[in-house]
Amino acid sequence: MIIKDYTNDAVELLKELIAIPSISREETKAANKLSEYLERWGLPYGREENNLWVGCPDWDENRKTIMLNAHIDTVRPVTSWTRDPFTPTQEADVLYGLGSNDCGGGLVALLQVYRIMLNRPRSYNLLWVASAEEEVSGQNGFSRVLPLLPEIDVAIVGEPTGMQPAIAEKGLMVIDGYAHGISGHAARNEGINAIYEALDDLLWLRDYRFRKNSPLLGETKMTVTVIEGGTQHNVVPDTLHFVIDVRPNEYYQNEYLFEFLRNKMKKCELKARSFRLHSSSISADHPLVKRCIDYGMKPFGSPTLSDQALMPFPSFKLGPGSSSRSHSADEFIKISEIEQAIETYVSLLQGLVL
Repeated sequence: MIIKDYTNDAVELLKELIAIPSISREETKAANKLSEYLERWGLPYGREENNLWVGCPDWDENRKTIMLNAHIDTVRPVTSWTRDPFTPTQEADVLYGLGSNDCGGGLVALLQVYRIMLNRPRSYNLLWVASAEEEVSGQNGFSRVLPLLPEIDVAIVGEPTGMQPAIAEKGLMVIDGYAHGISGHAARNEGINAIYEALDDLLWLRDYRFRKNSPLLGETKMTVTVIEGGTQHNVVPDTLHFVIDVRPNEYYQNEYLFEFLRNKMKKCELKARSFRLHSSSISADHPLVKRCIDYGMKPFGSPTLSDQALMPFPSFKLGPGSSSRSHSADEFIKISEIEQAIETYVSLLQGLVL
């Protein structure tokens, strides 16, 4: 088989996946379809919930391991689609459909690369992993399958990056904030207004800037995105709830940021929903990244979150398509982008020494 044949296999599979709704936590049928193709191509696989993985048959515990990863779930389609998001439609070089760009293109391209590299000399083990619930960072996604996988030394994550290496990624922490007051009649001078109690803390949050800016990711950003308080116009509110979206760069751990905010925002009660989605990065001196640079690629930092946040080993994003198409109406991937991705991945992996 030649690259064109593998590209055709990738596109055939991607069309079938687009036709199967696979919203986060509803990926069973898509995982079943992937299983069918793995069996058709003679690839023994493991499955945990809706996560699938395949390890090379010549596995050697004395060699290092590269993981090729992408996710099978999608977001819900936005209302402004002008096409049926679950009907794969090819027009010349363009394939439309929900999940085609984020990140079906990377998923099927990496699977073909795995098939190609099985038959070529390698000094490393190769592992392909399709993960579920990436779009919601769900407990039954990558974090569920990770304990079942062998030790991994580095990962390529097939998110849409225009086939440029995203060697750093911002993390995410969501914090619920609460201010408390005492209710009273708005016409009389009574009660303690919970909204006013929170004002100083919220103004501090708006204006504060962390010192350590990243050359790749910029500043650690904090944004109040939800605020709820009060019941009606003539009642002094006794509670206020707000949500803070925190996007840390690689210099700050979520746990540190949470304690820092608790010490500064003393009039409010803060509760973090999770600490698990940390910022991630890989050294520009890593052999895989250096090879990308040698091929003329330009490393950059990504503001969007992926399963990298759950990976306790070096990883970077590299995939066909464009991040600007993700989560948008009339999402698409180009067939030529998938073909170019397969060629590029193979070039990076061929003769690689870790």
